[in-house]
Amino acid sequence: MTIEPETTAIVLIEYQNDFTSPGGVLHEAVAPVMEQTSMLENTVNVVDALRKAGATIMHAPITFAPGYNELSDHPYGILKGVVDGNAFVKGQWGSEIVDALTPHDGDIIIEGKRGLDTFASTNIDFILRSKGIKTVVLGGFLTNCCVESTMRTAYENGYDVITLTDCAAGVSAEEHDNAIKFDFPMFSKPMTSLDLLATV
Repeated sequence: MTIEPETTAIVLIEYQNDFTSPGGVLHEAVAPVMEQTSMLENTVNVVDALRKAGATIMHAPITFAPGYNELSDHPYGILKGVVDGNAFVKGQWGSEIVDALTPHDGDIIIEGKRGLDTFASTNIDFILRSKGIKTVVLGGFLTNCCVESTMRTAYENGYDVITLTDCAAGVSAEEHDNAIKFDFPMFSKPMTSLDLLATV
């Protein structure tokens, strides 16, 4: 398999300090799997290589205004944890993209992500189609949450979806491994970062 960089986009889901960095609200929850997969280092390598090859680099952060008025008064599940921890608030350090993946000129920042599926509340599909993108490469947080939700919609929307198994992290190895073993193969072509780089 080979990919064509000019019709490929890598979508970087929530590589923000609240997940990626010591001191981030949710960092301690994901740090063990981040370390297990070396996901940040692997992602940097992939982004550098794909950017040089001419692929589109997209950043998909999740952000909320102070007070979380974009959400219901009674959030539950993963979004309740975000609200209770005061995570991903606009203008705060925790919502900023990690320094190792600071967007470059020409990168695209997807605005408006407020939930799990990057397609649900943003114009990412419009941008992908406008640019003639056929292959979507996914990495980020959480493996079995936002990465998986975005993967499923990308698949349903007709993109050729690649999920990077060592460029993702969940809150436990069990959840991360389960998603990769059972769910990713149904809606994508799972591969490691090295596997992907070998196709460029």
